[in-house]
Amino acid sequence: MGRSCYLYALLFAMCSSLCYSANSANTWPHPYSYEFSRTSSSDSLQWADYYYNIGRYNKAISMYKKELGNQESESVYVLKKLALSEAAIRHPSEASNYILDYLTLDFNPNFLFNMGFDGISDSKEFKNIYERIVPEISTWALIYFFVAVIGFYVVFIIASNKQIHMASRLLIASFIFIHSLFILNISVNRAHYMFEFPHTYLMSTWASFLYGPLLYFYLKTTSQKYRFRKIDLLHAIPTILLVGYLTFNVYAVPAEGKIHLMLSRIQSGLNPQDSNKLLLLVILKVLSLTTYGYFIRKVYLKSVKEKLLDSKKRIWHKNVYQIHILYVITYTTYGILVVNQINSGFIYDSSTAAMALMVLFVGYSANIQPEVFSGVYAYKNRLFAKYEKSGLTPSLSNELKENLIHLFETDKIYKENSINLDMVAKRLDTTRHNASQIINEHFNVSFHEFVNMYRIREAKELLLRDKSPRLNIINVAYEVGYNNKVTFNKAFKKDTNLTPSQYQKTAVRI
Repeated sequence: MGRSCYLYALLFAMCSSLCYSANSANTWPHPYSYEFSRTSSSDSLQWADYYYNIGRYNKAISMYKKELGNQESESVYVLKKLALSEAAIRHPSEASNYILDYLTLDFNPNFLFNMGFDGISDSKEFKNIYERIVPEISTWALIYFFVAVIGFYVVFIIASNKQIHMASRLLIASFIFIHSLFILNISVNRAHYMFEFPHTYLMSTWASFLYGPLLYFYLKTTSQKYRFRKIDLLHAIPTILLVGYLTFNVYAVPAEGKIHLMLSRIQSGLNPQDSNKLLLLVILKVLSLTTYGYFIRKVYLKSVKEKLLDSKKRIWHKNVYQIHILYVITYTTYGILVVNQINSGFIYDSSTAAMALMVLFVGYSANIQPEVFSGVYAYKNRLFAKYEKSGLTPSLSNELKENLIHLFETDKIYKENSINLDMVAKRLDTTRHNASQIINEHFNVSFHEFVNMYRIREAKELLLRDKSPRLNIINVAYEVGYNNKVTFNKAFKKDTNLTPSQYQKTAVRI
């Protein structure tokens, strides 16, 4: 009986073992808590997972490495396992390399939150990835964002201000726009949102060679009434070449490609938004800024020496010039740091601070003293001191003067007996105040005197043309715009010291 029981027990144990083996064939390897663990058809991958799950990470790593490159889907899984395995044995450098390789194939920043990286979370290598990929809004990111918003607002204010001469308006608005775009790009980078918005990659780099030319021509236009020539287009050649290069190599690249480019920058020890030709670009930009800084200085000193600007304008030009020179110095310092592979710190960020200062200063001026944007506005004729604070620029003043002359000499609007200053201002597409200022300053007469000047000149021509004594004077008065003979006679005698009839008789006698 005892022997029989022993045999039954042995038989039961063998059956249980077989059943366990059968079940294991269907469910092995048993996954641990990692959300991405899975069963593979590859025996070697199964063994690698097995060693990973039981904590034999060195053995698992050697087996995972053999599986790299078989299929992209397998490589994604294997790279994640390798990164976690290296992290488990406190190899932050190797783990970080595998993390970057994984993100290049399947960009999912949530992987960085896996608790398997807790052991290396304080390492320099892991922080270098985490802090550049995971979005985090910082104080400086918010400050730069608001400065950029202010800059775009200033661009709108300047561009929509028709009191500013067109050329001056476009130049200074464009100058502030590229500053604001650059600062917005910095804000996105500081908040680590470039991977969320990959098309921000190098989004402001295309304007690297425009800072100098725009400010140079703005100061030259407003202080010297400079008119553009075709040869000035040569200044745009560096920008055209840069835009062409960036379009084909960066801007036309899809979002996934830009993510790969930014990850490769991190692998190279650069900031994600840096160019692979960063050093060359910095050197060329420093040369551009320095060259135009020299030209800008010459324009400014000439305006001071020849007193081309009034005191308020001179202060405005001086401040803009000095802030730009500050930017040239800080950007040159930035270039030196880049050469020495230093990509952080106060001095590194000082060039961005200089750009922000320029935007804020121009924004302040646009709201407090908008008249400074257009050049000289004060006239030396002290008879018209009431116009000293007018926003009418010299170029716009001359343009309105020419239009006024056309209205009176070609269209002969003075013949309209209902003519008034409001009508003339409407025809000139300007304000009543500006129309009055044009007449006062360019012709040194009042509006009514200006109208009478043209009417009497026309009347004298009519009287000389028809010397018949029977010519009806009242018809002449109506022809040149007067409503009655009395007003006509009074204006005519004031101009010639003769009545229309006396003037006609004198002309006949002569």
